[in-house]
Amino acid sequence: MGRHSYDLGIGLSPDHAALADSVQAFATKIIDHDHVRAVVEQPREDKFPFYWDALVGQGLLGLHVPEDKGGDGAGVLTAAVALEALARTIAPGPYVPTVLASAALSAADAAPFPISDLIGGRAVGAVAMTAPLPAREVADGWQISGVCDGVLGAEHADVLIVPIDTGTDDAAWAAITPDQVTITAQDSIDVLRGAARVELVDAVIGADAVLSGLSRRRLRSIATVILGAEAVGIISWCVGTAADYATTRVQFGRPIGQFQGVKHKCARMGIALEKARAVLWDAAGALDRDDETADYAAAIAAAIVPDIAVQVAQDCIQVHGGIGFTWEHDAHLYYRRALSIRAQFPSREERLTTVADHAVAGDLLPTDLELPAEADAIRTEIRAALEPIADLGEDDQLIALGDGGWVQPHLPTPYGRSASPLEQVIIADELAAAKIQLPQLLMGGWAVQAVVAHGTDEQKRDLAVPTLRGDLVWCQLFSEPGAGSDLASITTKAERVDGGWRVNGQKIWTTVAQFADWAMLIARTDPTVPKHDGITYFVLDMSTPGITVRPLREMTGSALFNEVFLDDVFVPDSAVVGEVNDGWNVARTTLAGERVALSQKMEAYATDRDLLTFVTGRDLSPLATATVGELIAESRAIDVIGARVVLKQLSGSDVSTTSSVGKLLGMGLGQSISEFIVAELGVAGAVSVAGQPSDKAMDQLISGRATTIYGGTTEVQLNVIGERMLGLPRDAA
Repeated sequence: MGRHSYDLGIGLSPDHAALADSVQAFATKIIDHDHVRAVVEQPREDKFPFYWDALVGQGLLGLHVPEDKGGDGAGVLTAAVALEALARTIAPGPYVPTVLASAALSAADAAPFPISDLIGGRAVGAVAMTAPLPAREVADGWQISGVCDGVLGAEHADVLIVPIDTGTDDAAWAAITPDQVTITAQDSIDVLRGAARVELVDAVIGADAVLSGLSRRRLRSIATVILGAEAVGIISWCVGTAADYATTRVQFGRPIGQFQGVKHKCARMGIALEKARAVLWDAAGALDRDDETADYAAAIAAAIVPDIAVQVAQDCIQVHGGIGFTWEHDAHLYYRRALSIRAQFPSREERLTTVADHAVAGDLLPTDLELPAEADAIRTEIRAALEPIADLGEDDQLIALGDGGWVQPHLPTPYGRSASPLEQVIIADELAAAKIQLPQLLMGGWAVQAVVAHGTDEQKRDLAVPTLRGDLVWCQLFSEPGAGSDLASITTKAERVDGGWRVNGQKIWTTVAQFADWAMLIARTDPTVPKHDGITYFVLDMSTPGITVRPLREMTGSALFNEVFLDDVFVPDSAVVGEVNDGWNVARTTLAGERVALSQKMEAYATDRDLLTFVTGRDLSPLATATVGELIAESRAIDVIGARVVLKQLSGSDVSTTSSVGKLLGMGLGQSISEFIVAELGVAGAVSVAGQPSDKAMDQLISGRATTIYGGTTEVQLNVIGERMLGLPRDAA
């Protein structure tokens, strides 16, 4: 399988990218397929797998351990970067359990087992992610009895970390050695990494064996990142393998990846990969910073990543069909590994309920971006420039914002500020801090970008400047009854006449056309060339004779959309934007790609704030509580994807596919929230009931159906992600 741009990606920094590439190269060379397959057929697992010495030589066992405890001090995020890369090889053996054990020991105040032995590869460890074992205090420490099943890597472990119940509010962890327990290998669904039962019968441990300073929740959070990073590597392999197969497997005369059923399944796998990476990165970073909300971030990762790993592995098998169900194909090995990882976590309901409990309790996860050092000087300059604008009256303020380039700062001066991605982030922060409201450009935002990028000086002066001041309202005359998602199939004609063009045709789904001063119009000016080539982009004065606007009443009862009829409408040559017949490029090739989008959500519809307002103080069923957790986790994933998009833009990376993923997830979130609220309201979700948020809930539910339609339907977005992210073949013409 060839290398894909999406293979690795938990880390965003250049150092993390270099580490991921290095580990990938090492793992691909050392942990080869034949060796892995030989391990599958072994009757018993070796303590040290065939690649162990090479792995130790790479220093991968101590990345996360603090320097004062003998490690590299790079943190769990760096370890997660390495784990993702290594997991793509389905590495057998105790690497992950040992990393988890050393993480537990190094997170405690004192380690009763030498961490250096684990880092140096001389010993291996295991952690029991089970319910706490009852512990009774005795003279010499604690007496423990109980059983832990399914402990990864326990059969050969030199140290085992087990949870114990000491009768306090939070369970503790204890480090024990094999001579204190009975270890019995168990048949495992994962045929490359064993698990075992660990049984303690009145085992007595000293007080120093208890890992002081390490709460049960914190070690579970650390385990979420370490096991979750391996799960992300599993997901990555499954996505790439399925996409490759869908590209090369031919049925019915074409690659199966052209069939939308397969393409959309693969696209959703890719979306799941980006979502899992985002929340895993978020949790790892929070742990490294020791944020107060780190356990909340980890709870969200735990709610999302394990189930995604299992689902994507199943989908990988499905895409492969019969060959994916064979023993010889590796897909089942990754599926088995995903299942064994998920088994280390509590039930899905419990994980989602934990997230809901955090949210309802008012816990808030930070949304601040970690900006480079030069941000402080930029912020000081921007704050000083905005200070006098904040004191102006409304009309003067709008003029100052437009003329100063603050409305769309990514545009070149004088229309914007030629702001870099970093400057755009800071400008948005400072505008909010100064409580300065920008004009709502609506469609004008797109018009300005096209005019500034491709228009004449007169168009920029007469249209861009007043639009940025908030003086002009725009609409977009693009879609037609026969050309919605397939926009290049427009039939509206513009025929050349003296001094300009005469336009005839019909447009539809035109937002605010009944109020617009100007319109962006695309029309076919040359029907003899391929459909993308014969289109011209115009700006159209909506008061021109021959324009008829008819509002379309939506399912909400309002009329935001319109159909627009163009009957012998004269458009002067001066209204052409760009070159004649190059309108497709004008419509697509704007400066939008340089703009930093700070949110992927659709705030005009139901949001997580609406959700939390609704559930606070309500008596929810366990199922409803779990659903709240699921929606909150989804909302956080979208926020983090948006943050990662911005950070990628700051580093100059391509963000097109990640941004598309965030947009698609954001499109559906409001729908899911409003559907939940209406369902929970029961009768009050269908009729207006005093004392209940009936009207708002019903309005949001009905209006929200538009979010997965306009601006590119969900199905079109899935095609885009499948083709641009995964490289699947375009639909047959």
